[in-house]
Amino acid sequence: MSTPLSFLYTVVRALLMSMVAAITLATSVAAHETAPAVASVSVGSDTVDITLIANAEALLAGIDTAEYADTNDAPQAAEYDRLRALEPAELAAAFEAAWPELRSAFVLTNAGDLTLDSVEVAVVENLELSRESRLVMSAPVDAGAEGVTFGLAEGRGNLIVRQTVGDEVFAEFLDAGQMSELLPVQGVVQETAGEAFVRFVIEGFEHIIPKGLDHILFVLGLFFFALAWSPILWQVTAFTVAHTVTLALATLGVVNIPDDWMWLVEALIALSITYVAIENILQPKLGWWRPAVVFGFGLLHGLGFASVLGDLGLAQGQFVVSLIAFNIGVEIGQLAVILAAFVLILLGVQAARMARLEDPEEQMVRDLPEMYRANAIVGSIIIGIIGAYWFIERAFF
Repeated sequence: MSTPLSFLYTVVRALLMSMVAAITLATSVAAHETAPAVASVSVGSDTVDITLIANAEALLAGIDTAEYADTNDAPQAAEYDRLRALEPAELAAAFEAAWPELRSAFVLTNAGDLTLDSVEVAVVENLELSRESRLVMSAPVDAGAEGVTFGLAEGRGNLIVRQTVGDEVFAEFLDAGQMSELLPVQGVVQETAGEAFVRFVIEGFEHIIPKGLDHILFVLGLFFFALAWSPILWQVTAFTVAHTVTLALATLGVVNIPDDWMWLVEALIALSITYVAIENILQPKLGWWRPAVVFGFGLLHGLGFASVLGDLGLAQGQFVVSLIAFNIGVEIGQLAVILAAFVLILLGVQAARMARLEDPEEQMVRDLPEMYRANAIVGSIIIGIIGAYWFIERAFF
């Protein structure tokens, strides 16, 4: 039989483990974060022009940014840090000097050899933060070719490929080693509304699982508020409505956050994670305040979602379909997180019952709230520590 003392023991033991786990997890995704490279491809009748926004240091060091979300975890971390300490002009010169070997990192079909036309490296004073480089490349298109395909070689990281002609936009997310669709000469890839819908549902889902750790932690914070469907439903509804509003407004250009201020959005998203975690521990009761606060934080998270769609781009003809599909994918991802957390708690209760050789179903009813509350406290502590770490890192470093 469970007692207040055993409950306290469970919480304290898990608290010590959670602090180690939280600090490890937070530091593993913060200081030297990597992101997919973004390639804008323009295919003419004679020449294909590619502008790539990427982490030049990672390319030079040979780091697979798909495998290592943080360059500190890669075997080439020391070389990356050496390159990161170079001045922008020095890094650009190093990239140009290494181009004969680096050319094989970029795979282009139906065209000749890529030429590196220019390298521009952003100025980022803080060495703990990654910086973007703008690589401009070109190649002659094969005679009679209907289009080209482009991608990064295996082991070179993920890539977003974009093709824009007027109001028409096509974009896709490519896993490491994957090639793009055939990008036609003087046009864009054409897809039906159904194809766009499916593709953006997948993009929305993947932005939560596995790419959206900050959004996952926020949703878990909502789940750990109370063991009842009503509080979860109210919170998820408020969060959904809010991020849908800002996602739509930002994508339409009504709300525009300059790139120089996105750090503030990311910092406030981290702060929202910490806030819900603290409230879970101190005041786990549903009132009008909680959904209102979640709604406000949902507005911030919507701006984060919008940055993803900004990289992908939305074709004007498929704008509404793509926007709705992306949002549906996000919601499916959030519900999957909540369902997985609930199943894990049920499995924990079942394991505890089996360890005590207890059978009665009513024991499950007695154990579930206690197990949930213990996990809610521990989970909220982990979430709060990670959110606080991210806030400090994003706001001050």
